Amino acid sequence: MPDPNGFLRHERRLPARRPVPVRLRDWREVYPSASDELIREQAGRCMDCGIPFCHDGCPLGNRIPDWNDLIRTGDWDFAIEALHATNNFPEFTGRLCPAPCEAACVLAIAGGQAVTIKQVEVEIINRAVASGRVTPRPAPERTGKSVGVVGSGPAGLAAAQQLARAGHDVTVYERDDALGGLLRYGIPDFKLEKEHIDRRLEQLRAEGVKFRTGVNVGVTVSVEELRASHDALLLACGALAGRDTPETPGRQLRGIHPAMEHLVEANRVVAGKQPSASITAAGKHVVIIGGGDTAADCLGVAHRQGARSVLQLDQYPVPPQERDESRDPWPTWPWILRNYPAHEEGGERAFAVAVTSFEGDADGNLTAVRIAEVQVSRADGRRTVTVVEGTEREYPADLVLLAIGFEGTEEGPLLTTLGLTRNRRGGIDTGSDWQTSAPGIFVAGDMHRGASLIVWAIAEGRAAAASIHAYLGSDGHLPSPVDPSAAALSA
Repeated sequence: MPDPNGFLRHERRLPARRPVPVRLRDWREVYPSASDELIREQAGRCMDCGIPFCHDGCPLGNRIPDWNDLIRTGDWDFAIEALHATNNFPEFTGRLCPAPCEAACVLAIAGGQAVTIKQVEVEIINRAVASGRVTPRPAPERTGKSVGVVGSGPAGLAAAQQLARAGHDVTVYERDDALGGLLRYGIPDFKLEKEHIDRRLEQLRAEGVKFRTGVNVGVTVSVEELRASHDALLLACGALAGRDTPETPGRQLRGIHPAMEHLVEANRVVAGKQPSASITAAGKHVVIIGGGDTAADCLGVAHRQGARSVLQLDQYPVPPQERDESRDPWPTWPWILRNYPAHEEGGERAFAVAVTSFEGDADGNLTAVRIAEVQVSRADGRRTVTVVEGTEREYPADLVLLAIGFEGTEEGPLLTTLGLTRNRRGGIDTGSDWQTSAPGIFVAGDMHRGASLIVWAIAEGRAAAASIHAYLGSDGHLPSPVDPSAAALSA
């Protein structure tokens, strides 16, 4: 049984991040591995609650108390089996997921210190990899059925692995020159070094999954050709249509770019795919518009590229330091101030402000941004931003990065040919079996639910794989952690 006094004897502790002056000189991950002693201590804080709400906070239904207690007792071999039972890629979620499971931890009630679930998770997979316990698990028999997966992000890869292990022939199609979706070129190496992706791809290949890169379905390969080649198709193309601000005066000036353009180029340079970036922060006054994960990624990249200064703007007021129970009662995901590692590396943050205009020189180059304080309100599901009179001020800017979210999956020949239209959230609707209105065509991940967390992408990929397996008339059942209408915990 778990240690009932563990959380009383030990406070929540995380391993120290690499020192800022050191990590700014490279693109390596910010977090070093923790010691066995620290991880066993922190895993021992888990009480194995009678009703483990962390299971509900995690859409994958990770068996968190099980592997926490296995680590507490030093059984790393069984811990990775318990972790892999629900999560194909814990090395991804352990590094990139914001951990809604921790927000739902019973120890987080009334401002308490949640178990370090995410840290324990990543240390389990780190040690499993180091000791050779992550091996291919090919199906003993083939079904003779074929599935095409369009998109190689976490949803597509999770579905591909589940289906291949069930004996189906799986081919993954990716339009980029390398596999991984946003994990490859959208996430900086200081959050996810790409060796973790490559290692999983080797495992999937050994399990029978085939990959084709440089394939833009609907453009370089017709949808009809894919439908003729496979018994079912899964679309997992993400939600890459970025929001813009075309109505802001001066938007046409040179030096204003969507955040993903900046991140993709930076990642390609780090990967050795191109010699230099055309969009660089080196020596520039940088303004990042947005307050989420993508904005923080741009901040970290700007520091490493040698920005002269960085200012990050957020339309919303400064969040509270701790959960506001009247707004976000436990175990829901709380609105609180989140400081990313990039914020301790430098730069300034301004809250409750918005850009009123971009200023430029006679040659059409960006030189400054004018901002003002704003008040944001919501009514009938619509957001209204009101400028506070007399609060305008100007900041120098040579580079502006728009990290203001995504509008959903991209329009294009793929959707048009299949007769699929985006819903009001920019996603593609499905039935209860993840199948679209086009027979034999399934959708999962951000393409279905809009830009979301990596843990939701993996969960939807696994669930869609289970439905495809049933659609193909195969024996048995695959795990299906969520249904298409599932949503995060809410009050």
